[in-house]
Amino acid sequence: MNRKILSLDIGSGTQDVLYYIEGVEIENCFKFVLPSPARVIGAEIQGLTQKGRNIYLTGKNMGGGFGRAAYAHMEAGFKLYAHPRAALALGDDLVRLEKNGIILSESLPSDCVPVHLEDYNSGWWNCFLSAAGLDKPDLVVASVQDHGFHPGKSNRRGRFDLWTRLLSENKGQPEGLLFEDVPSEFTRLSELQESIGGGPVCDTGAAAVLGALFVEEIMERSFKEGICLINIGNSHTISFLLFEGAVHGVYEHHTGNMTPEKLWSDTRMFCGGKLCFEDVFDDFGHGCATLDLPERAGDFSPTYVMGPRRSILEGYQVEFPSPGGDMMLAGCFGLIKGLQLKGKL
Repeated sequence: MNRKILSLDIGSGTQDVLYYIEGVEIENCFKFVLPSPARVIGAEIQGLTQKGRNIYLTGKNMGGGFGRAAYAHMEAGFKLYAHPRAALALGDDLVRLEKNGIILSESLPSDCVPVHLEDYNSGWWNCFLSAAGLDKPDLVVASVQDHGFHPGKSNRRGRFDLWTRLLSENKGQPEGLLFEDVPSEFTRLSELQESIGGGPVCDTGAAAVLGALFVEEIMERSFKEGICLINIGNSHTISFLLFEGAVHGVYEHHTGNMTPEKLWSDTRMFCGGKLCFEDVFDDFGHGCATLDLPERAGDFSPTYVMGPRRSILEGYQVEFPSPGGDMMLAGCFGLIKGLQLKGKL
């Protein structure tokens, strides 16, 4: 019996889905691009605002992309209650959330409509797959973006610790960031792992670099010369310097702060090892870290760009790969590649 794996890359706008079947050509596996859970929650809140109902956020920590709808609900004069666990989707500092008008409650107030928060709902997915004529998966793997919980520390700096860990503890091996045991600070990933039934999880940035490596030509080229991989997401832009299958540098910034000229300038400095952490952090990005770049790697000029905002670098000397034949599912293919590199497939 061929094992069936549901691979999910959950972003701020879409959740990209690969229903992978071992032993079956990748072209004959099933693919979906669906609205993200945060987008669905945002629409639900907007509907309740229009109906004039108070709401109660319950469930788990998840992507906070519905935050604009939540605050608009309060600005419209309606109450927003939240269970402390669910409130973490809107921020780690519960005291600050209360100051912003969110009312914390351990139970459902009598005058509220509950809104359930969760990045992955097994009941919904089982119904969806059944309606599509697909079996319940044997394994679910998933990625989300997780800034992590860093009390008393900048979330941007704390999130960048994830990448420095890749360079130090994992010796640059990208599959080391496909977590079976999630570090305690990554609360959203922990919640996600619980929801999917205990399968491996990782950050969307790690899934993106693994997705590029799903393309055999890219992996093979990294053993001949250094390459640069860029994933331009809706919220974050993240770049990796790769040589001999290992990461030698990481750069992360906010996509909203990017212009084509700025991103290309940063990229060229990054590839030359001339961009430092403070350059990016002081520009309100997350940071930059590089190892000593090997001379035999060259100048890391071959550049591959993926992500929904990849057109920012249209017209520059870059290539636009499509892992598995579908760029939108790069993270999903990356999760499968991570399982392969870990010897799980």
